[in-house]
Amino acid sequence: MTDFLVKTFVKDYENIESTQVRTRYGLVSGVVGICCNLVLFTAKLLIGILINSISVMADAFNNLSDAASSIIGFVGVKMAEKPADEDHPFGHGRIEYIAAFIVAFLVIQVGFSLFKTAIGKIFHPEELSFNLLSVGILLLSVCVKLWMALFNKKLGKRINSTVMLATSADSLGDVCATSATILSILVFGIFHVNIDGLVGLVVSVLVMIAGVNIAKDTLTPLIGEAIDPKIYRKISDFVEQYDGIIGSHDLIVHDYGPNRSMASIHAEVPSDVDIEVSHEIVDRVERDAKRELGIFLVIHMDPVETGNEQVMTLREMAFDVVKGLDDRLSLHDFRIVEGTKRINLIFDLVVPRDYTKQMQDALKQQVSQRIRERDERCYCVITTECTFQVEK
Repeated sequence: MTDFLVKTFVKDYENIESTQVRTRYGLVSGVVGICCNLVLFTAKLLIGILINSISVMADAFNNLSDAASSIIGFVGVKMAEKPADEDHPFGHGRIEYIAAFIVAFLVIQVGFSLFKTAIGKIFHPEELSFNLLSVGILLLSVCVKLWMALFNKKLGKRINSTVMLATSADSLGDVCATSATILSILVFGIFHVNIDGLVGLVVSVLVMIAGVNIAKDTLTPLIGEAIDPKIYRKISDFVEQYDGIIGSHDLIVHDYGPNRSMASIHAEVPSDVDIEVSHEIVDRVERDAKRELGIFLVIHMDPVETGNEQVMTLREMAFDVVKGLDDRLSLHDFRIVEGTKRINLIFDLVVPRDYTKQMQDALKQQVSQRIRERDERCYCVITTECTFQVEK
C-alpha cells in the first residue's frame, strides 16, 4: 500500500534529494494522516459515548490531536520548501523541525488533559457497558495505527524527515494506548471489574511520554548535534579522494533542515605545490561536493611538509609520544621553526571532550616533557582543541 501511494501521488519519487519531491512525500503523509485520524476519532468517540468509557473517549481525542498534528506537519513541510532569500540565506528547512516540535507539544497537552480526566474517573468511577462490536472496531483501529506507524517510518527514513518519524513514533504510542483501552473493556466484560480510570491513566502517561520523546528528537538538530560518523567519513573520504589532497581534519557540519547542510573542513595540501594549483583543486572539490553530496562545503587549505625528512621524522616522534599517552589523541598542522640550538615544534593537539582545562594543561606539559626526553633540542608550542573525530 505504501509503495502504491508513493508511486501514484509522488512524481519522480526516486529523486529524494529534490526539495519538490520531499514536499510531495510530506503532502501524501499529511493527507493520509488527516483522513485516517478523523475517521478513527469519529468511530472511537461514538463507541466511547455508547459504552460510557473515558479510556475510549480519551483515545478518540488523542486521534483528533493526531489529525491536527498531521495538518501541522503538512503545513510545516510545505513552508520548509521555500527557497533561500535575503533574510534566510540557507533556506527555510528548519521550519520542519519547528513543526515537529509543535506536534510534540500538542501530544503532551492532550496527554496531560487525559491524565487529569483519568484521575477523576479513578476516584469517581462510572458504570461501563460491554459491547463486542466496540472491541472489534478498536482492534481495527490498532491495525490502522500500526500501518500508519510503518507508513510514516518508511517515508521518514526514505527522505530523512523528522516530522514523519515523529508521527510514526506517535502512532506506535497510539497502538499501545488503544490496546490498553481494549484490555479495560475485556476485563469489565469478563470479570465485571472497572479498571477504565486506571487504563485511562496509563494511556495518558504513554501519550505524554511519546510527546516528550518527539520533542527531544526534534530539539536535538535545532540545538546542534554531533555529526553522524558515517556522514563524517563520507565527507572526509570525498575530499581526500582528490589528487593533491593528502589529508583532512576539523570537519564541522551545520544542519539547516533535511538535505540543507553546509560544512567546513581543513584540507591538507603539499607545501611544495604552487598555491594556485592547490587552490584550483580545492575549488573543484567545493563545486563537486555541492553537486554530488548536496552540501555547501567551505575548505581551508593547510600546507603540509612532505619532502623534508627532518620534519617527517619529528612529526612521527610527536605522534608516537601523543599516542603513548592516550590512544584517542591526534595531532595536525605540524610544522617546525629551527634555530641554532633549538627546534620549535608547533602543532594542534586534538583531545576528547571529557578532557577538562586542567587536564589539557597537564597533557601539554607531559607531551613537551616526553618529546624533550627523546630530543632535548625540541620545544613544543601546542594548541589543544576538542573536535569531533572518527577513526581513520
